[in-house]
Amino acid sequence: MNTQPKPAILCIACLLALSTARAQDKPRESGVGFELSRVVVTVPAVGSLSAKALLTSVDSFGGDELQASVVGSNWELFARLPGINLTNFNQGNTSGKPAMRGFNGEGEVNAVKLLVDGVPSNSNDGAMPFIDLVTPLGLQAITAVRGTNDARYGLHNIAGNLEMLTREGGNATDLRIGAGPWGKADAQLAVDREAGGFTQNYSLGVRHADGWRDHAKADRMSLAGKWGYTPQGQDLRFGLALRAHRAEAEEPGYLSQADAAVDPRRSYATSASDGGKRKLGQASFSIEGGRRSTLSWRTLVYVNRFEDQRWVRFSAGVSQQERDSDETHRGVRTIVSWRPQVPGLADFALEGGADTERQQNTSRRYTTVERVRSAQTRDHVWRFDTTGVFVQAVLKPTPTLKLVPGYRVDRIGGHFSDQRAGTQVPINDYGSIGQPKLSAVWTPTPGFSTYANWGRTFQVGLGAASFKIPPRTADLAPSLNDGMELGMTLRMGQLADVRIATWRQTATNEVYREANNPSGDSVNIGATRRRGTDLQLRLRPTPGIDTFATLALQEARITVPNPAAPGTLGKEVDHTPRRLFNAGIDWQASPDLKLTAWLQGQGSYWLERTNALTGKYGAYRTLNLGASWAVTPVLQVEAQLLNAGNGRREYVWWDGSQTLHSPGEPRSLNVALRLSL
Repeated sequence: MNTQPKPAILCIACLLALSTARAQDKPRESGVGFELSRVVVTVPAVGSLSAKALLTSVDSFGGDELQASVVGSNWELFARLPGINLTNFNQGNTSGKPAMRGFNGEGEVNAVKLLVDGVPSNSNDGAMPFIDLVTPLGLQAITAVRGTNDARYGLHNIAGNLEMLTREGGNATDLRIGAGPWGKADAQLAVDREAGGFTQNYSLGVRHADGWRDHAKADRMSLAGKWGYTPQGQDLRFGLALRAHRAEAEEPGYLSQADAAVDPRRSYATSASDGGKRKLGQASFSIEGGRRSTLSWRTLVYVNRFEDQRWVRFSAGVSQQERDSDETHRGVRTIVSWRPQVPGLADFALEGGADTERQQNTSRRYTTVERVRSAQTRDHVWRFDTTGVFVQAVLKPTPTLKLVPGYRVDRIGGHFSDQRAGTQVPINDYGSIGQPKLSAVWTPTPGFSTYANWGRTFQVGLGAASFKIPPRTADLAPSLNDGMELGMTLRMGQLADVRIATWRQTATNEVYREANNPSGDSVNIGATRRRGTDLQLRLRPTPGIDTFATLALQEARITVPNPAAPGTLGKEVDHTPRRLFNAGIDWQASPDLKLTAWLQGQGSYWLERTNALTGKYGAYRTLNLGASWAVTPVLQVEAQLLNAGNGRREYVWWDGSQTLHSPGEPRSLNVALRLSL
């Protein structure tokens, strides 16, 4: 049964459940954002509402720690954010994915919206290939918005959204050259220029790795340019961004449990020709007005291009597949924000917006032998269109109480062609998908807040599952996801930040994409319930020491199963660990030397939805150590010892008859030189 908590009851419960606490802090605007490092992002009192105004679990990570991250793919950057579940396939260009709020990263339900400087950046199925468009050195911060009360986005925003904010303005040149074991080499360049109202920001990144496992070589390159112009004396700003990414990688494939234990670096002969090529492109143009007035607006136009060719053979008992994707997404977003002076309502703001995206997608698959095609199994061409409108307001009826009501409506359109079968079918008529939202925060004393939010998000079928393909002729309803959160934050000046939250999300008719099905169809797993508790602490006992610790407890269960799978009643959703945790310390040991240590890990998970065919896998704990030495004011030497305890890590899945394992890297020492001018 799908429960729908009443927003007003939730807000009242939050206000009554938590008592007032004392905190030594200067008066500041109420909010519930949580920063894990020094994040410098200017948020003016005019213009569009920031993510921190959403009154939900908003987490940010940025600064030198972000730019110095040693990663093979950018999804690994989100390991430092609380409550993020990382799925590490370690298979070439399909290397991994972040997820949150009890959803896994398997690709069956891609429940997280990805944004690059506000540009929607998911592929049609909700995956995140565009996450690699910008190098870490070209980033300013990354932000996670967890929950269901963000009215700004519709499609894929089921559990929340992740945003990558790139460098903007300034006058600097940064060069970082890194190296590590197994042929790792990484070169990144970021150039910032600003003068006379004109800003220029460029980034270039080249990565090579031979791979710890056999047959795992990868080469990647990213190039980005971003320009902004503010005409003198005018309250206007124009922006243009162009980004491209190219990658070619081998795939080591999966091992049996026995082989993964005794020879984890091995790659079977069946994977000898597995791998792929990927091309990404993104162009966006924006115009902003009224940034110095009470009425402001912003219009963003963008185009995303995704081309991917992959050859994969999962085990010796199946044929190799060639999977080709070609997608072009064109979109427009407009947001208008009004912040007048309203008697009795301090900090009043009213914001509304509209967005639309037009997708032209192609998915073709073939059975192959050593990359030579033998038969075609899929030839799908489809148009997928989304249109949404939203409105939200900030109301402050008393000095201590802030309310943020919102509402969003989305509509889906499109048309599908199966060119092998010669058939064309219309899309499901999902109707107008309404999504009410309501958030509240009470700040009885500076530094202490209790908050509550409730909201609805949605899921529709993706790829072929969006359309009425026979024998399915009736329109399907969208899956509705209702979520709530209760929490408190405590800020004790510069000493400590604390957040405690509990949350719950229920979904009707949750749809799982069958990624290995040539028809591209999905399966309805039934109604689900996800719930959890988040604990977060940031402590700065002295000016030179900054520590943090986070723990996310979560579970995802099937409450009403698909009638065809009664054995899944009450069982946990696969690949969803019960615990996610990370902790770390940054110590400025001297003006020139900074030492860091951080621990990350997760609990184990089931591999399939009956929780009966296999045991649980996937638990790990990884300790990482780092040091940064400023040799001169412009030259910095960095060293990072990843997985310092040499702990065993692996991704595991179940193919219906056996477990298949992808071991992770052991201990590795990575070094880098950074030149800042």
